[in-house]
Amino acid sequence: MSDKNEKKTDCAHEPIEEVSAKMPAEELLYDMADLFKIFGDCTRIKIICALFESELCVNHIAELLSMTQSAISHQLRVLKSARLVKVRREGKTVYYSLADDHIKTIFDQGLEHICE
Repeated sequence: MSDKNEKKTDCAHEPIEEVSAKMPAEELLYDMADLFKIFGDCTRIKIICALFESELCVNHIAELLSMTQSAISHQLRVLKSARLVKVRREGKTVYYSLADDHIKTIFDQGLEHICE
């Protein structure tokens, strides 16, 4: 008779140590989860899509998305703090653009996945 507390497995081999060694550090996994949370908001996705096409100021983004400047500014602060957008000042006007090409890659991969 086997002990009830004994763990039984049907696996032919147990790759736990191999897999564990290849897992990213816990802190990196939390950072990645935070990054994907940023993509979890439809307004931020729309802003990112707009910035694929052109560098834009808050006024233009607000007009494009039919939203208030305040709402757009809030979302741009979130995107900026996540290092997804960067800013350029020209006089009193602040222009926003995508921080780098990785954002487009992440977006395109996600879109491709849901369109399959």
